[in-house]
Amino acid sequence: MCTACATIGTAALGASPPRPAPVTTAASTPEVHAGKTAQKTQAIQTSATHQSAPQTTSAQGTPESIVISARKASPDGAMGHSTGAGMMPAQTIAKARSAFTRDFIARQSPTTNTASMISSMPGVAVGKNDPLGLDDQRINLTVRGLGQTEIGYVMDGIPAADPSNYKLYTTQNVDNENLERVDLTQGSASPTSPLYNAVGGELSQTLRNPLDHAAGMLNLSGGSYSLDREFARFDTGELGHSGIRSYASFSHTHANDWRGPTYTTRYHMDNKTLKEWGNNSVELLVSYNSMTSFYPRFPTLSQWDQYGTKFNWDKHYTPGSANYYKFQQNVRNAITIGAPMHFDLSHGLTFHVTPYYMRSTGYGDVGSSLSNTGSYLGNIPAGNLNVSPSYNGTFPVSIDDVFKENNAGINAYMTWKSGHNTLSFGYWYAYYAQPEETSYAAADANGNIASMSGAYPVKTTAGNILRSYNINFMQQTNSAFITDEYKALNDRLVLTAAFREVMVSRKLTQLMPGLQNYINGNSDAVPLPQVTASYRITPDDQIFINGTTGFAEPAGWPTYADFISVATGKQSRGHASNLRPEYSISEEIGYRHTGLANVNISLFNYNFTNRQVSTTAVVGGAMVSSSINGGGQTSRGATIEVGLRPWHHFSPYVSGQYLHATIDNNLRASNGDYLPTAGKMAVNTPEFTASVGLLYDNGTIFGNLLFNYVSSQYSTFMNDQKYPAYQTLNIGLGYRFHSWSYFQHPQIQLNLVNLGLGNSGYLSSTYSVSTNAKAVRGIYGTEVAGTAPTYNVGGGFAGVVSVSTGF
Repeated sequence: MCTACATIGTAALGASPPRPAPVTTAASTPEVHAGKTAQKTQAIQTSATHQSAPQTTSAQGTPESIVISARKASPDGAMGHSTGAGMMPAQTIAKARSAFTRDFIARQSPTTNTASMISSMPGVAVGKNDPLGLDDQRINLTVRGLGQTEIGYVMDGIPAADPSNYKLYTTQNVDNENLERVDLTQGSASPTSPLYNAVGGELSQTLRNPLDHAAGMLNLSGGSYSLDREFARFDTGELGHSGIRSYASFSHTHANDWRGPTYTTRYHMDNKTLKEWGNNSVELLVSYNSMTSFYPRFPTLSQWDQYGTKFNWDKHYTPGSANYYKFQQNVRNAITIGAPMHFDLSHGLTFHVTPYYMRSTGYGDVGSSLSNTGSYLGNIPAGNLNVSPSYNGTFPVSIDDVFKENNAGINAYMTWKSGHNTLSFGYWYAYYAQPEETSYAAADANGNIASMSGAYPVKTTAGNILRSYNINFMQQTNSAFITDEYKALNDRLVLTAAFREVMVSRKLTQLMPGLQNYINGNSDAVPLPQVTASYRITPDDQIFINGTTGFAEPAGWPTYADFISVATGKQSRGHASNLRPEYSISEEIGYRHTGLANVNISLFNYNFTNRQVSTTAVVGGAMVSSSINGGGQTSRGATIEVGLRPWHHFSPYVSGQYLHATIDNNLRASNGDYLPTAGKMAVNTPEFTASVGLLYDNGTIFGNLLFNYVSSQYSTFMNDQKYPAYQTLNIGLGYRFHSWSYFQHPQIQLNLVNLGLGNSGYLSSTYSVSTNAKAVRGIYGTEVAGTAPTYNVGGGFAGVVSVSTGF
């Protein structure tokens, strides 16, 4: 049922109103404006619950009055009339793109992160670690079989992923209540986006704009695993007649982890200030996040089969054991500041500039043990460490990996529109610095990490802090681009050509005694052309085709570092010898229909060289991310998604993908031989994925359902180990009350996550891939020993109750 209607007092001879033009919610050129049109449209709908247009006169001379009415958005921003359960806003870009709006976001658990929410989009598989969605640091997200390290990530035009390991960290950037829209462009990124790893596409978050009137919102949540969450936001409205408006929000979350004795605590703050005049705007975004969590324990397949979800860290300390949960703590504090600015210079010229700064600090702990008399600082014997208590000459320690990340940059471009042409050109510069080092904290007899007797940090007999690595990683990025869009045939035909040159320079120093190569790095300059074309057959039907390129530098600073074992004093690992960036050439053809049912269909083909597969390993005693060069790869597939407009308040959605991805060549093994991997299926690549969604909202009662299916996936390049298919089912129910006193439309919402799975859990993704799980003969006859992959364990059942109100 439509929630906005036009009522004509006396129709002229039964004539129907003129057909509306297609709504454009995703951007045309430049692509980084995705979501702004939708935001302005919603702002109009929110502020105008009932408007009367001037009277007109019919053909018979009878006065006519046009009355437009629309349901006002609830305090959580949901309108309740989106197509496809809020997951299918109309698109016009000449690429496959999926999105969801507030109608979808507001119906999810407020603890769920963006990376988890996009699991409903076609071709997306998300390997989660917990049902509440609090942990997005160790998930494994793939789009068309490409990992999260190959997905570009921006927030209001600001590059928001970690510049080194490319992890998304979506929970550190925005609270769900402030998230207006999420777009996922499968396949390639916009030439204007400040990204250098977007081989598999671009994930874009759009934050809500401040309201033009003073208002507030409060959301209180509780549920499974002792969940406790509070969120509060206040909008200032326009300050005087300055045109400036702002909002600030704060949230606190605490919950026990769903398996094991660990917990997660999160403090978060968002602020957005906006000044608009004419077609100009200046924004200031500030986001702060402080999170304390613990690394889960990742089982091998045999450990999973034997222990299931009971494969956890120990709740109580066993003297001498390093498996105590307090040794696995992870703390990350982050602040993001950005100022997107858009200026109309008249005569068809517009200027866009976004300076930004991001800083992250913290540490990650991993349990281990040290020898009191046989340890080394680099290649220098540490001497007698004299740490007590010790057990058979060794003592348990927590390895503290301390990091400090500073990332600053500016992205600027000019757009000139003249006649049928729109020309854009610009430049992006970024500088990133990351010092990171380890130290060791010894445990006392009760497992406490104490500073007693100078035991923290552990020092050599010479008085030096014992470390396994001490690195400083630096990166500079320069990118220049130009793009031209041409429209013809009354704007039905749109042709776009773009060229982007990205230059990345990296240098790493490893200040450990005994290393032959204490400085490593590389520099790359990569050309990235794109061509796209779309044709609007009818106002409701569009076809498109594109050819794009993408690249990604190897993820993780350990790729560039040499390491010396603290246990032997000898080099235990060398830097990667093949540091060439991943490069892709892709082609895509698609069809869209907009109407009672929105339909998106696309066929795609990728060819990769130096395919970078992200993995995680314990290096130097700490848990770090790095890349494996997977050589060449070919991927072909098809996606479809269908969403219906609300009918009797119901709005359904379905999506699916078929993918066939194969390795093109034999991979080099650690012993120098080559594994016979040519023709094998690519790792972390499900052949089939599917989603079904349903939204019901009559203004008072609302609910949603979301079902996801992901087929089995290989976790080794030799295809000698895989984990099974899985499915998840989430349900949400809610009720809105009438406004009362200062409380505007209070509501209660219940979210049931992983319904039907109980607490059994499932293997949701590969945490660390391996070349082969079983011993195998290389092509030259040498036996290559197997290494067991480890896995993420998907969360069991969880329930979350939320009570919210506007004021």
